[in-house]
Amino acid sequence: MIKFETLILQFGEMGEKTGWRYVEIPADLAQEMKPGNKKAFRVKGKVDNYPISGFALMPMGDGKFIMPLKAEIRKAIRKEAGAMIIIQLEEHKDFKVDVPADLQDCFDFDPEAEAQFNSLAMSHRNYFIKWIESAKTSETRAKRIINTVNAMLRKWDYNIMIREMKNDRI
Repeated sequence: MIKFETLILQFGEMGEKTGWRYVEIPADLAQEMKPGNKKAFRVKGKVDNYPISGFALMPMGDGKFIMPLKAEIRKAIRKEAGAMIIIQLEEHKDFKVDVPADLQDCFDFDPEAEAQFNSLAMSHRNYFIKWIESAKTSETRAKRIINTVNAMLRKWDYNIMIREMKNDRI
């Protein structure tokens, strides 16, 4: 586990990251957690004494990584951009995405769809799960689960599925 003190930073104008609050993980510390890695990975640990789990470290070049700090964390630790915080992190090797029971029931009947789903990056699996979970009616939820299973059988990612739905091809 690594432990260090750092500032909460905030992006200015930077496309989709505009306004994000984050901490920077220096290259040497990132390598200590996951040697030889240059891709995003999940971590667990503490931000000031607030426990975190399943957070993504994202590569920013030169071996550095960033970890976005959600408003929930900033509120809990009562700190904003410019404040000093203590970070304790380690790789979260056994982090799993919780698949909703009704989606898992469908995957149990179609292992090929489940295999495709599990081959997706965790962030992409989360797109599907959040979309299913945000359904306001049981009918909408059922349709979204069916569309997800069909997308997996066609080896589509979330963006392709949404685009095909808009074009009435699914």
